[in-house]
Amino acid sequence: MPNILLIGNGAREHALAEAITRSPQKPQLFSFMKSNNPGIASLSVKTMPGSYSDLEAITEFTKQNKIELAVIGPEDPLNNGVVDALVKINIPSVGPTKSLAMLETSKSFTRNLVSKYNIPGNPRFKVFTTINGVERFLNELEGIVLKPDGLTGGKGVQVQGDHFETKKDALKLCEQILAGDSSLVIEEKFDGEEFSLQCMCDGKNVVATPLVQDHKRRFDGDKGPNTGGMGSYSLPDHSMPFLKPKDLQDGLEITRQVAAALWKETGSPYKGVMYGGFIATKDGVKLLEYNARFGDPEAMNILPLLKTDFVEVCRHIIAGTLDKIKIEFEHKATVCKYVVPKGYGLPADHPDAASSKARIEVGDVGKARLYYSSVDKKEDGLYLSSSRAIGIVGIADNLTEARKIAEEGVKAVKGPVAYRADIGTDALIQKRIDHMTKIRKN
Repeated sequence: MPNILLIGNGAREHALAEAITRSPQKPQLFSFMKSNNPGIASLSVKTMPGSYSDLEAITEFTKQNKIELAVIGPEDPLNNGVVDALVKINIPSVGPTKSLAMLETSKSFTRNLVSKYNIPGNPRFKVFTTINGVERFLNELEGIVLKPDGLTGGKGVQVQGDHFETKKDALKLCEQILAGDSSLVIEEKFDGEEFSLQCMCDGKNVVATPLVQDHKRRFDGDKGPNTGGMGSYSLPDHSMPFLKPKDLQDGLEITRQVAAALWKETGSPYKGVMYGGFIATKDGVKLLEYNARFGDPEAMNILPLLKTDFVEVCRHIIAGTLDKIKIEFEHKATVCKYVVPKGYGLPADHPDAASSKARIEVGDVGKARLYYSSVDKKEDGLYLSSSRAIGIVGIADNLTEARKIAEEGVKAVKGPVAYRADIGTDALIQKRIDHMTKIRKN
């Protein structure tokens, strides 16, 4: 009965807690959370509230409870160096050290790394710390993507055609970003379809999990502002209908090369999750970005399908022996839909903004899985925050059934809430297939 520490408080961590506690090794889960997640708390022997920057509190909690290994969910504690702090007290982690987590926390680090080691997939890009030369480079690009260098919670990227229209608009945004002490990565914009390839890595070996497609936009039809992710889907064949087998192989090969480059660059093996955001284009697979942890919502698509003992997988990640274990996933479809406050992603003066403090009721979600995210459990029930509230996941032999299960589940949540009805629909997926067919013909 190993004692395992989980750090994090979102729906991704609720899915991790579920994967850990269903292990036949009967682990005891100890959770450190910046706010109480009722789902994680219900699976934990003991929980502790606190800041992810309070490394002393985390290490003390770890020592008191005789923790054997730690699993780090979100990016903030990684960026704060929690893995480094745990290494000092001889506690291994599934999650990279602070210098290796730069794969996510510094957009310029990753672009420069991929360029230095001649790894395929990079766009044309330049890194700027001042406005000098920005206008010239903007004029060299057909389509523009602006990325502030640092953590932005999945919402900081600005894309031409989505967030701004002209090069003049882009220049203004660049001036604003660079005025705030931040460096800026300017990249060419790709035309294609995105997919999430989450890989488990022990430093040498990289193992792919089923492909997922996330939906960042707030409203149906991919309209509205970017969010942390409104939902996602995966398919029984673990691929995407708009991809070729080579696309998956190319994404996996890029990740393998990046893992090797990280070891060369830092002298340390990357142990944890390397989540590549890729895009299939007419010129092959390109790298959009890396995250140094499972995605949220994508973790909720793949962790429930994991047939292999997750605790054993964690041990092999730490030991550097992922090649010694067979990691298997069920061949089922999944649809994850996020229930969010009606005002989520909308301006503070919008009439629905007040929904973020309202009480909600969760009825019978049927066959769906429920993963709590940012909800506050009080004596008289559950309350919304300003962020995503609950991830509802349908799992079935095919996408249609998985979507129906997820849809029934979200309807069981009563209150001033919203969700995207179109995630996992045939129409939305056909739109992506048609898009790739058109691109690849040109």
